Amino acid sequence: MAKQLHVELVAVEEKVWSGEADMVMARTTEGELGVLPGHAPLLGQLAEPGRVRIKLPGGEQVAYEVAGGFLSVNERGVTVLAESATRVSVTEQSH
Repeated sequence: MAKQLHVELVAVEEKVWSGEADMVMARTTEGELGVLPGHAPLLGQLAEPGRVRIKLPGGEQVAYEVAGGFLSVNERGVTVLAESATRVSVTEQSH
């Protein structure tokens, strides 16, 4: 079984999304970032406006428009702390 990331997407007032993922993609102030299982620990500031895409096992993706906040990667997974997060539809699909 392939390793997966545990992902938490949290806005100021609520947990928006939580689960297992194959990859997380986000735009930080340093550029586009893709996080796979085993990624080195880091803390990045999310770019504004920004989008966080979560690739789920099986290829499906969920995406959120985010405003403000940070992305943290550690040995337990990925946490996205945003001021606001709104789900958007994803047009590109992996096959």
